[in-house]
Amino acid sequence: MSSRPGEDAVHGLAPLVYSGDAAVALGRLKQVAVAEGGKLVRVHGGYMHFEFRSRLFHFVDDVEFLLGREPGRIEVRSASRSGYSDLGANRRRVERLRRRFEEAMER
Repeated sequence: MSSRPGEDAVHGLAPLVYSGDAAVALGRLKQVAVAEGGKLVRVHGGYMHFEFRSRLFHFVDDVEFLLGREPGRIEVRSASRSGYSDLGANRRRVERLRRRFEEAMER
């Protein structure tokens, strides 16, 4: 699933939004993702890649964030490496990250 424009309704997500400094937003997003159990795999400029493991079977899911071309947007992509359906786990994770990120940006 992705916030990429044109994504279908089943796989579409809204981007993360913020106001203020992009570096501060990415720093807070990194803190939130790590606190939620994400393992930081790669950071390059405005791009961050995390791995999350499912609790029961330890499947690996990839979650990527990229500063959008428009100010105040962080594009998000989340995908399971195993199988086709994750029973909504990636969407729930992204929405949990979104809520925690919004809370962190309010402080």
